[in-house]
Amino acid sequence: MNIVVFITTKNFDEAKMISQGLLTAKLIACANIVRGVESLFWWRGKIDQAKEVLLVLKTQKRLFPKIVRVVKSSHSYDCPEIIALPIVDGSRDYLKWINDSVK
Repeated sequence: MNIVVFITTKNFDEAKMISQGLLTAKLIACANIVRGVESLFWWRGKIDQAKEVLLVLKTQKRLFPKIVRVVKSSHSYDCPEIIALPIVDGSRDYLKWINDSVK
């Protein structure tokens, strides 16, 4: 099953470093880096906010545990957002490309 993984990071450099590591390890087929994300969230009992960068990654569900380990080992946050959503449908060619791009 193909999935989309969302990860927020503190800045562009961290997002790019994480993306390049995951691509080099062939754990993802693609990383989109979205700048200018304004996040509001509960943290340590109060509402907090941060300017963040969002990673949108395309991969396979079977690789998600490895992705989590790699991201946690290099991410600056104590509790990074690493969530996955299923790709329920898509262009057959694009989905094949995802599958052919990862190990």
